[in-house]
Amino acid sequence: MKNEFYERYPMLKENEDKIEKVIEAIINTYNSGGTVLLCGNGGSESDCDHIVGEFMKGFMLKRPFKGEDRNAIVKAFGTEDAVKNFQYAVPAISLPSLSAVNTAFINDVAPDFVYAQLMYGYGKKGDVAIGISTSGNSKNVVNALIAAKAKGMFTVALTGAKPNRSEEIADVSIKVCETETYKVQELHLPTYHYICAEVERRLFE
Repeated sequence: MKNEFYERYPMLKENEDKIEKVIEAIINTYNSGGTVLLCGNGGSESDCDHIVGEFMKGFMLKRPFKGEDRNAIVKAFGTEDAVKNFQYAVPAISLPSLSAVNTAFINDVAPDFVYAQLMYGYGKKGDVAIGISTSGNSKNVVNALIAAKAKGMFTVALTGAKPNRSEEIADVSIKVCETETYKVQELHLPTYHYICAEVERRLFE
């Protein structure tokens, strides 16, 4: 998978070590019972939802329940058929998708801190925070990464090529080699698809 990915997207090779660190961090978070929390705006919000979809259900693998987990599910449901109808998940939350609390906080408190509020509220030490911003300077994403650092989370910025505030904060900053918004987004998608696929393969294959 790795060789194919970098053959298809050689421009992302410069981020190989950083991508590997993110994969390892997410696996460590999963193994310790943690969660991946994501935030972004506009197209990057859609990316957050997309990533959660790949983590919370089978992406390229079926992820069948095994061992004690399987036995507990069969016992709880009282039938072997139950284990065929859902599967292992990598816990992940797209903060922008929480529209009620987001709009309440934006209206009542401070719009630029909306994701910081949720990141700090949901996040635990050792969780992974991913902030997606094509510019890397979206104030609500920057503040979310700062709040995540304060909580002891592992922080990741996914941005474009220009120098930006997010990269100054994050433990790992993956900067794709484009500056126009849509071109940055076009490289973000294969980057996170690869991350999701590798996390899944290493955990569930």
